[in-house]
Amino acid sequence: MTQKVLVFGDIGIDDTVALLYGYFKEEIEIVAVVADYGNISRENAIANINYVKKLLPQTPELQKVNFIAGASVPMTGELPELVTEIHGEYGLGPIVPPLQIANGVDENFYEVVEIIEKYRGELIIVNIGRLTSLATMFILYQSLMESVNAYYIMGGAFWVPGNITAVSEANFHGDPVAAAIVLNYANNVTIIPLNVTQHAIATPQMVNYIDRTGKIDILKPMLDYYYNFYKKRDPSIQGSPLHDVVTLMAIVHDDLLSYRKLPVTIIVTKDGVERGQSIADIRPYKNSKAKTHRIAFMLNYQRFYSDFMTVMSGRYF
Repeated sequence: MTQKVLVFGDIGIDDTVALLYGYFKEEIEIVAVVADYGNISRENAIANINYVKKLLPQTPELQKVNFIAGASVPMTGELPELVTEIHGEYGLGPIVPPLQIANGVDENFYEVVEIIEKYRGELIIVNIGRLTSLATMFILYQSLMESVNAYYIMGGAFWVPGNITAVSEANFHGDPVAAAIVLNYANNVTIIPLNVTQHAIATPQMVNYIDRTGKIDILKPMLDYYYNFYKKRDPSIQGSPLHDVVTLMAIVHDDLLSYRKLPVTIIVTKDGVERGQSIADIRPYKNSKAKTHRIAFMLNYQRFYSDFMTVMSGRYF
């Protein structure tokens, strides 16, 4: 069965690869994308997806996908700290979209409400960026959000190092207020943390093979750029971590990850190493009334590899 998916993302390199995966994956129908600040500015995120859309075969399904302008600043009220050195100015590595694509953002956030109402009971929301826009929906439309079938959230780091501070992952750190709101109010939540996403590696050999098939010309320059950044930071890394791809992949592959259901707390502070830290309560005597979420802890890499390579190259692995 095809899953109807609404994506919230900050549209960096791994977000873009995730959207490409979702476009080519038969079991996934992306009905809309909410572009937020985060890796890059909201305006550049919109430019990114408009550009990538024009490169893809113009199917009727693609033409129906809504692109929605989301949040431009976090709920903490701070100016966002963009990370263009990791993802490039437009979230496409070295690629810069034409100016006419980069100009203009439609303020159409209410369309999120219309989409959730249209797909009541069957919609899956996948959040692969900061959680500001998704948290806004819970503040404004709490009862409506109960009609969403499931939530998959890329965020957090449980007993593994963070990628922004020693203990905090970027999406939760960027807006810990929003992360706390979502995890407090959302039901049927699956959290895909760094515990598993850091192992979802696309090696240069994998990228080169996909590039030779000629199916996605922009994949190699993006992931080469991404890998070069990570290689400078950690010379031992074997490829590009596809945090957001594995999050989207999880909605259609039950055998991809192993999970535990645990209560989760997000540390909400203005600054400090603990800002955005995600803490899971593993005490055997924990509060039985505490809200629990499903957290991924182990990745079946062979399953990830075969599915990613099959979908992105068009050849069976």
